[in-house]
Amino acid sequence: MNKFFTKGRIALLVILSVLITDQVIKVLVKTGMYWHENIRITDWFHIYFTENNGMAFGMEIFGKLFLTLFRMVAVAFIGWFLIKMVKQHAKTGFIVCVSLILTGALGNIVDSVFYGVLFSESTLSQVATFLPEGGGYAPLFYGKVVDMFYFPIIDTYWPDWLPFVGGDRFIFFSPIFNFADASISCGIIVLLLFYGKYLNQSLHGLKQS
Repeated sequence: MNKFFTKGRIALLVILSVLITDQVIKVLVKTGMYWHENIRITDWFHIYFTENNGMAFGMEIFGKLFLTLFRMVAVAFIGWFLIKMVKQHAKTGFIVCVSLILTGALGNIVDSVFYGVLFSESTLSQVATFLPEGGGYAPLFYGKVVDMFYFPIIDTYWPDWLPFVGGDRFIFFSPIFNFADASISCGIIVLLLFYGKYLNQSLHGLKQS
C-alpha cells in the first residue's frame, strides 16, 4: 500500500468525508426546508424533511437523554475498537466498514447534542435559522436528528380481499433516514457479508488480550 494511504489515514479520510457530507446535507435541509416539506425527485425517491428523537430510521426507544448518552458510549467503544484494529493492521475493507459505522453514529450525535442549541424550531410554516437571537429550540443534548431520504419504491394498496389489511396502503420502503444512517447500514451489511469471520476473530482476540 502507498505510504500515504496508511490504515490510519484511510480511516480518518472515511470519518471526515462521511461526517462532513452528512452535516452539510442536514444543515442545508434544516435551514432550507419547512418541516415535512417534500421534494419529489422521482416516483421512488423524495427529499422529505422530518426530525426524530430516536435512533436510526426514526425508531424511538427509551428517553431522549438516554439515547444520546447511549450513542456516545457506543461511539467511544467503536472508536477504541477502530484504533485497536488500525494498530493491528487489520484488513483495509474491515477498517473502512468500522469507520463507516463509527462516523454514522457520530453524525447523529452531533444533531442530538448541538442542533437544539444551534437552530430554531422547524415548523410547517417556518424554516429554521442558524444561531437564532432568542436561542435554540432545545437545551444541549436534546436536539432532534434530521432525516430526509425517503424511498417509497413500492406505493400501492393491499387487495380488498385480504383479511385485516385489505384496502390499506402499503409502502416499501417507508423509513425516512439520513446519510449517517445509510453509513451505519452500509458498514454493518458489508461487515457481516464479507468480514463476519474476521470480526469474530478480532473480537475473540480482544477478549484474550
